Amino acid sequence: MNDINPDLIILAGTVHTMDETRGGPSAQAIAVRDGRIQAIGTRDEARSWGESEVIDFGGAVLTPGLVDCHVHPVMGLDMTRGCDLSGITDLAAVRALLRAEAEATPPGGWVRGWGLDPNAFGSVPPHRELIDDVVGGRPALIRLFDAHSALASTAALELAGISGPRHFDQAAEVVCDGSGRPTGLLLEAAALDLVLTLMPTETFQERKERLGEVFESFSRAGLTGIHVMDCGEGTLELLAALENDLAAAGRGLPVRVRVSPWCMPGSGDADWQRLAGQVENVRGSRWKVAGIKLFVDGTVDNGTAWLFEPDIYGQSVAPFWPRPQEYARAVRFFAERAIPTATHAIGDAGVAAVVAAFEDLPAHMARAPHRIEHIETVPDGIIERFAKSGLIASMQPSHCTHYSRADQTDNWSTRLGKERADRGWRCADLRSAGVTLALGSDWPVAPFEPLPILADAQLRRRSGHTDEQPIAPGQALSARQALEGYTSHAAKAAGEWAEAGSLAVGKRADFTILDVDPLAAAPDELARGQVLATVVDGQLQHLAVGVTG
Repeated sequence: MNDINPDLIILAGTVHTMDETRGGPSAQAIAVRDGRIQAIGTRDEARSWGESEVIDFGGAVLTPGLVDCHVHPVMGLDMTRGCDLSGITDLAAVRALLRAEAEATPPGGWVRGWGLDPNAFGSVPPHRELIDDVVGGRPALIRLFDAHSALASTAALELAGISGPRHFDQAAEVVCDGSGRPTGLLLEAAALDLVLTLMPTETFQERKERLGEVFESFSRAGLTGIHVMDCGEGTLELLAALENDLAAAGRGLPVRVRVSPWCMPGSGDADWQRLAGQVENVRGSRWKVAGIKLFVDGTVDNGTAWLFEPDIYGQSVAPFWPRPQEYARAVRFFAERAIPTATHAIGDAGVAAVVAAFEDLPAHMARAPHRIEHIETVPDGIIERFAKSGLIASMQPSHCTHYSRADQTDNWSTRLGKERADRGWRCADLRSAGVTLALGSDWPVAPFEPLPILADAQLRRRSGHTDEQPIAPGQALSARQALEGYTSHAAKAAGEWAEAGSLAVGKRADFTILDVDPLAAAPDELARGQVLATVVDGQLQHLAVGVTG
């Protein structure tokens, strides 16, 4: 290896290549040149690689860069304004936080909150009367954790002119009581927009600065890449402007960003052609429009999923596309052009509809990776068809561990009933069937830190909560399967296996360095681990305080 003349050599106690073809001694050194891996070997071999910058992380563990396969960073800028109600399941505590938020909000301002868990309401449906008094009769919008619903105060409804039911496509709803009076609960984007369009927004500069902070926090958590499952107004402009600012300072985005704009019901060939043009032409140095996001249903928690049989309230039976055959035509349009798609499908009927749409595609259209996002409840027969279809699964382990319970007293399980709840979050069954399984967080729906998510995937409970019982423990992933979900399977889900997902000569030099071994540590220990550094394109993006390298 005397012809190696790298820009950088990184040394670590353990290097997990996630490349099953690599044999021989355990790797402890990686040579990087021009943003690519030039050599992998032992510390002894590294001594012959020539003079270059060396970063020695001692006994640390180096893996391929971790990638979150489902996040909403720009949408999260709006969703995470106000008080954070995440993880709170006590209504009195929710009300106390909202009261404090209202007292801190300037006169004339809106009271905001986010991350509200419907389990906080117990058996009582969410209702504006539960928040009106604590927000002082002011306009307020409290986003529920699922990003598909919100609770508006009476004053907010009055400002929006909402006094009764409204008709929408896309399974949206202004929820009303038996007398036709709005309860304040708004389901899906079309209903939410009635209020959101009235609320004051941040300036472009403020949003750009906050997006930069979000990306830096992703990097500190160990992420080197993200799959963004939306493309709201201003997203592409924000990415371009942020990257330009960083370039002027001699830096790049701290994470790679793949964006998938939404394809919605009511659109047609002209809209689809415009979206296809973005995939082919819109990109920066470390960001690009890389696929299309579609929906066939909403969420179980708010009765907008698509199930074969109604939930216990008689809900969750309507598809998001009023004419599902139009959804099938849309995915065929993109598949014909080798454009990746990702479809949100949570309920059993929704997942079955997506599988059926891809089963009907000719074999020659399978030139791009196509995914189903979430997959929360499915029977055995769909697992078998899923595996044969070639579709990729994209799931979020913390949706299971944070919002459902082993005794099935949570809102999600109660709505579904025992039989369907028992068929929930079938990560292990999908892997056993041979399905590629990418993992992520769905931030801001759930926290984005990957190490606790890797732990939760193995524990089937919240890491650090040893008093909790695991939820369907037979669906736990192994340590390697969990790490694959953030590395090799994440790359395959993006169609980037030739470029990323493992450590091999010629692949991108994207690394995550940890003080704990994700393949050997007990899951609760892994969740407490520290990210020592992240590297993208062979460039250090994050170095933990006190780490000298």
